[in-house]
Amino acid sequence: MIRDNQKIFNRLHLVIDALVVALSYMLAWYLKFEGPLANKEEGALPMGFYFSAMYFLIPGFVILYYWYRLYSPKRTQRFETELLNILKANGVGTAAFMVCIYAFKIEDFSRGLIGIFFCLNVVLSTLFRLAVRKILRYFRKKGYNMKYVLLVGYSRAAEEYIDRILSNPQWGYVVRGVLDDRVPAGTLYRGVKVLGTIGNLETVLPMSQLDEIAVTLSLADYDNLENIVALCEKSGVHTKFIPDYNSLMPNKPYTEDLMGLPVINIRYVPLTNTLNKIAMRIVDILGSFLGLVVLSPLLLVVSLLVRCSSKGPVIFCQERVGLHNKKFQMYKFRTMKLQTEEAEKLAWTVKDDPRVTPIGKFLRKTSIDELPQLWNILKGDMSIVGPRPERPQFVEKFKEEIPRYMIKHQVRPGLTGWAQINGYRGDTSIRRRIDCDLYYIENWSMGLDFKIIFLTLFKGFVNENAY
Repeated sequence: MIRDNQKIFNRLHLVIDALVVALSYMLAWYLKFEGPLANKEEGALPMGFYFSAMYFLIPGFVILYYWYRLYSPKRTQRFETELLNILKANGVGTAAFMVCIYAFKIEDFSRGLIGIFFCLNVVLSTLFRLAVRKILRYFRKKGYNMKYVLLVGYSRAAEEYIDRILSNPQWGYVVRGVLDDRVPAGTLYRGVKVLGTIGNLETVLPMSQLDEIAVTLSLADYDNLENIVALCEKSGVHTKFIPDYNSLMPNKPYTEDLMGLPVINIRYVPLTNTLNKIAMRIVDILGSFLGLVVLSPLLLVVSLLVRCSSKGPVIFCQERVGLHNKKFQMYKFRTMKLQTEEAEKLAWTVKDDPRVTPIGKFLRKTSIDELPQLWNILKGDMSIVGPRPERPQFVEKFKEEIPRYMIKHQVRPGLTGWAQINGYRGDTSIRRRIDCDLYYIENWSMGLDFKIIFLTLFKGFVNENAY
């Protein structure tokens, strides 16, 4: 129903937006000059002059709504994204309105009215769009306004697409089936059937009343991609391409334009940006210096306790792998009895490990043994926040066993990190730890760093998995 009259629906949406802008403006004028809390003496300009601004305001805001993609299909767009776009459009529109008032030197135009209009327009536009979403969801539950999709190619991408469609019925998508040359006809995945080979596309299209074709070929079939896309577009049905390389790329790959040639970067690492690196280094220097000064009494006391607990040096130096796979000496308070380098390399520390001293057990549980790494941070070997560094022999082992393990070495290792505040410390899953490290690397921001530092202070020091 709605799908068959999409143009009419879009135009109606635009008209209602224009009416909402007009209503917000008129209501703002009433509240400012005629409402119960209005100051009657403020109306220096006549009502007609204020209302004449709507000749420019209404089309201007409709254009901004279009610019900020508020008329794009709402099937898969999150409401949070739409709300953010409403705020952006209204912010830009209101700012432009103010600039025009100052440019034309209209001194008596009420700035309070503009502020009220901004608030009302954001609220009413949001409520209107929320109502539209509720109405569309209702119709889709009744079987109206559905989009029927055929998948060409059986792959991990096809399965993930089907998973998302079935998990989000409010989008109004229905997968009619899959065509594939390798998987036999009749094969089912979550109720979606393989209908036949890709060569059957021209036969299936007239029978299925399709709205979209999604090309979901597996990587092994990409040599035939050009012919298949040509065949799909020949059908006249809207065609989209869902690549099957999620296992190779992160959620946010980014592209570069190399004189018209699109280049897809496998992974976006914000800390490769020079300004980000400088900002983080400044925070590391200030933070580590302040930490060493403030914690110096504690460091002195712990040094004496370690010295008295068993024979050996107070500070334990251990080779770790850091930024760009470079090795460095990481400092810790010694928590174990003195042992040979060969014995130390044999294994992880485990629960009730006889090598750990009584004071060492306390230092490990509270993570106080890690505090000498503030000197590593000051030197530039480490950062306050980042993936924890590992010993060379374990790096060699894990890089063969765990996909994408070596990506963690694209940033400086840290004293604390996203994995640590999520409980992955000590004798815990390396794979889960790496997943956390990759999330941090790809989503780095100064705000995330401060969040990790804050959470470390409250739940990151005491470690139940540290033996």
